[in-house]
Amino acid sequence: MKKNKKKTEEDITFGDLVMGIALCFLGAPYKEKTLEAPGREKLTVNFTHFDCFTYAETVLALGRCFVDRKISERAYKRRLKFIRYRRGVISGYSSRLHYFTDWLSDNERKKTVKDISGKISGSKRRKKINFMTAHRELYPPLKNKNQYQKMLVVEKNLSRRVFHVIGKDKLVRVQDKIKNGDIIAFAAKQEGLDVVHMGFALWQGRNLYLLHASSKEGAVVVSQKTLAAYLKTKKNYSGIIVARPA
Repeated sequence: MKKNKKKTEEDITFGDLVMGIALCFLGAPYKEKTLEAPGREKLTVNFTHFDCFTYAETVLALGRCFVDRKISERAYKRRLKFIRYRRGVISGYSSRLHYFTDWLSDNERKKTVKDISGKISGSKRRKKINFMTAHRELYPPLKNKNQYQKMLVVEKNLSRRVFHVIGKDKLVRVQDKIKNGDIIAFAAKQEGLDVVHMGFALWQGRNLYLLHASSKEGAVVVSQKTLAAYLKTKKNYSGIIVARPA
C-alpha cells in the first residue's frame, strides 16, 4: 500500500491556512458588540475577545496578511478595514458592513470570499431586511439622523437582493462539498434579519463541526455536536449560507 503523502506548502489551501489561524484563538472569551463604541466610527482591533463576526474578520485578515507576506500591524489594519467596511472605506457608522449578506456581497466583489451556497443546493431567498432601523434604540449611532437615513438605504437595497440558503433538510446530503475554513452563516427566521450567527467549518475525521465564537459557551469553541445536528437544534435558524475564503 502507498503511504499517505504529507501536505507540502504547495498542497495547503487558503482554507487550511484560515483554519490553522482560527484554531489559534480557541478559548478566547466571547464578548458581544465588540465594535460598538461611542464617538466617531473608527477601526477597532482586538485579539483578546470576539463576537462571531469579529472572530471571522480577524482570522480572514490575518490569513490574507500571511498570503501577501506582509506581516505587520499596518498591513493587518489595512486588510481588516478592507474586509469590514463597504469598499474598504470608513465613512461613518453606516459604512460598516453590519448585515452578513451585505458583508458577503461586498467582500465577494473585493474577492475576499466567494458565495458557494447556490452551487450546493441553496434555494433562492428574498427577505425584508430592517432589523437595525426597526430597533433603532439598540444602536446609539443611529440616533444621528444622517446615519439613520443611510442605514435605511442600505436595508432597502438588501431587501431587493436574492441570496441562497441551504435548508436544514439538505445539509447532510451536500456537506461533503464544504471544506475546512469555509464560513458558515446561519440564516435567521426572525423578521428583519438575514443572518443571526456565523463561524467556520471544521472537519474532524468524517464529521463536520462548527468552530465559532459562542455566546452560550462564552468563548471560541468547537461545537460539541456535528454541524448538521447543531443546526437542527436551533429553531430560529432556517439553514446556512456558505462562503469560501478566496
